[in-house]
Amino acid sequence: MSAGTGGGLLVAGTTSDAGKSVVTAGICRWLVRQGVKVAPFKAQNMSLNSFVTREGAEIGRAQAMQAQAARVEPTALMNPVLLKPGSDRSSQVVLMGKPVGEMSARGYHGGRQEQLLGTVLECLAELRGTYDAVICEGAGSPAEINLRRTDIVNMGIARNARLPVLVVGDIDRGGVFASFFGTVALLSPEDQEFVAGFLVNKFRGDVSLLEPGLDMLENLTGRRTYGVLPFQHGLGIDEEDGLRVSLRGSVRESEVSSPVGEDILRVAVCAIPLMSNFTDVDALAAEPGVVVRFVDRAEELVDADLVVVPGTRGTVRALEWLRERGLADALARRAAQGRPVLGICGGFQILGEHIEDEVESRAGQVEGLGLLPVRVRFAREKTLTRPVGEALGEPVEGYEIHHGVAQVTGGTPFLDGCRVGEVWGTHWHGSLESDGFRRAFLREVAAAAGRRFVPAADTSFGSLREEQLDRLGDLIEEHADTDALWRLIESGAPTGLPFIPPGAPA
Repeated sequence: MSAGTGGGLLVAGTTSDAGKSVVTAGICRWLVRQGVKVAPFKAQNMSLNSFVTREGAEIGRAQAMQAQAARVEPTALMNPVLLKPGSDRSSQVVLMGKPVGEMSARGYHGGRQEQLLGTVLECLAELRGTYDAVICEGAGSPAEINLRRTDIVNMGIARNARLPVLVVGDIDRGGVFASFFGTVALLSPEDQEFVAGFLVNKFRGDVSLLEPGLDMLENLTGRRTYGVLPFQHGLGIDEEDGLRVSLRGSVRESEVSSPVGEDILRVAVCAIPLMSNFTDVDALAAEPGVVVRFVDRAEELVDADLVVVPGTRGTVRALEWLRERGLADALARRAAQGRPVLGICGGFQILGEHIEDEVESRAGQVEGLGLLPVRVRFAREKTLTRPVGEALGEPVEGYEIHHGVAQVTGGTPFLDGCRVGEVWGTHWHGSLESDGFRRAFLREVAAAAGRRFVPAADTSFGSLREEQLDRLGDLIEEHADTDALWRLIESGAPTGLPFIPPGAPA
């Protein structure tokens, strides 16, 4: 394959969670294996699941993982606008990796978003000037016609940057043909010119049974389907939104390999409101014999060997939620019994004695759970760092994203936080991805829980992540028309694509 200069593609979707992030990562991995210098890009991302780049910029974790798929270092250019919800109506706006303030949805879509279009296009142009190809990810659906005037992430950027658009549909949900047709038919004639075709995601069964429908879809729209990706378990990469895991009956649970020792370890993660970076526990779930589940009731902590209180964009709100549901009392009982509890970032702050917050919740002085000798004061400046250190005799790397400044007044030092008995706390996200440290920590947990659990000696979270990204690349290589995809990336959408009525106003 010969690499063109500055080629591009926008991966859109019929809905949120159609598979845009996964397909974007898969295309990046396929391209880099062909010798193409490729980068991911998402103009605007709404997510509580974020990452810190080496230059200290905060971006969506999905874009960081897509950069890993492309085998390049993630930068703020790859996700210039990040929205971090703080409530149903407002979000923190992170621009080029730094927070610039809170804004309501009405205020953002009422003018601020349009002002950011120039910044977004400059970032994309810089990437296209550096890489052979840039694979862009859209957000939600391009057919959200109520937001089209201010759109900077779907057809707004496709039109301005003249990017061909590939629309991904999740056939596992049903109604994929109607979704494909309706997505195109709700776009203006000017937007439709850039919609090149479709990609079916999560198909189960015999593809030959699907092909007549794909032929009819092409006859109806004048647009072909570029591939049918089969359903495969375990291919999600650092989802943008952790809110769904807090719903009863819809929790994430790990697929558990057989334990090395005689026992398994049960990990319960408190599904607190505005949960952020819930992927911190993915490394635990990767360990053979470790069962990870998200819970929201006190009785679900009883049989847990380890309880994790994860990060949150609303520390005070999460603290209130824990108290309302009886989880705060259950955590206190665990601490008194010497049973392991780990608090990460916002969860660490919750476990402390005292919180002074005039920034996030503006609640003033609030009493924490008092399980760790820590006092927290929220600063307006956000801490965004990539610390490196040692704990439990093992090297550790992590990243920090928080407004809360912790004053540790006692206990045993643990990363940037402390430990008292079997209660641990730190601001470091991602620390459990350090294999030696994770194994040492799990040995401590197993001993305290009285479990004959032995961490596997050869589990490498980094290698498992690479295998996962390779599987995504395999999906594209084996089940998509890669020659046709490359023509799109190199040359843009085919000319003469028909208009599908009724369309939306220009």
